[in-house]
Amino acid sequence: MLTSLQNPLVKQIRKLHQAKERKEQQMFLLEGTHLLTEACAVDYPLRTVCFTPAWQERYPELWQEASKRCERMELVSAEVLKALATTVQPDGVVAIAPRCLTQTPPLSGPGVLLALETIQDPGNLGTTIRTAAAASAAGLWVSEDSVDLDHPKVLRASAGQWFRLPMAVSSDLASLVPDSQAGGMQVVATVPNANLTYWELDLRLPTLILLGNEGAGLSPDLVALADKQVKIPLSPGVESLNVAIAAALILYEAQRQVHSILDFGF
Repeated sequence: MLTSLQNPLVKQIRKLHQAKERKEQQMFLLEGTHLLTEACAVDYPLRTVCFTPAWQERYPELWQEASKRCERMELVSAEVLKALATTVQPDGVVAIAPRCLTQTPPLSGPGVLLALETIQDPGNLGTTIRTAAAASAAGLWVSEDSVDLDHPKVLRASAGQWFRLPMAVSSDLASLVPDSQAGGMQVVATVPNANLTYWELDLRLPTLILLGNEGAGLSPDLVALADKQVKIPLSPGVESLNVAIAAALILYEAQRQVHSILDFGF
């Protein structure tokens, strides 16, 4: 059992709390039973799983599943486990996994695709990922200056859906627009002063939705590239919506439109 905070493995994993180290090591943290369960469910590669005796006793089947999928299993003390985690009260297991986003979001084909510009809040990004997966989005792109896709809070806020949605980071979101248009997608910018509301948009068509952060919104250059601009109507005095809420409204409007056609045939 690992009991020392000075152990080389413990030091290595603790460094992954920092974005710089995640990039250098090309690894990230999976914290908690739920995320580990979801990773095993989709057979995501695992490098090391650290767990306490109490956790192993509570989850023997998951322990066995993780053992089959990872390179190294380490029994650790509760003190060490707490140091490995970024949460205040970890539930007894922390894993590390390689950065390998294998499913690139498509820039053609049916469905709604999201492109997020400069999203800084990890809770917002994680919730958007969770919502996009729930609403059967085709995938999600984020700009390079957004919070890391594998930030620990992003993974936790995604409630495990991080593993089920095609995602990628783009160094130039603007370059995605002509590629998606060439692939037959309509490109829609969300702006507060648009004439068209999101429910007036035909979301049965293959669509790329451009979303910015709550403060600055989308950059003017990105808005100018879009085929259409839409707004989400707000009551007087309300400046903006949380980006995850905005994404949810549009994605579920797309679901409503598609299912209306299927249900009624028109």
